[in-house]
Amino acid sequence: MSDRRIRMLEDKYMRDSARALVEADIEHLKSDFAHKGLGERAIERVREGATDLYEEAADMAGDNKGALAALIAAIVVWFARNPIMELFGRDPNEGDDAATENPER
Repeated sequence: MSDRRIRMLEDKYMRDSARALVEADIEHLKSDFAHKGLGERAIERVREGATDLYEEAADMAGDNKGALAALIAAIVVWFARNPIMELFGRDPNEGDDAATENPER
């Protein structure tokens, strides 16, 4: 046989092998999608992502307990600022009126 003929046959076998692999992959995907629908897959991925995010947040919180405690304390103080100011005898709305009455400050 000539070199061209040998090369052509090798290329044909290679093409046929590649085609068989692609067809097998397509059949595998079809059977996989028949087993689970797209909606189920989307929900499963979201659930896995949320679980991973929760685990990472829990790890970060465990490593930075002091910073987390300071952040929570700052949030609590922020929401309780009006009662705290009243406790010290200051009107919580006093600063708002002064700033709007005299905008030159």
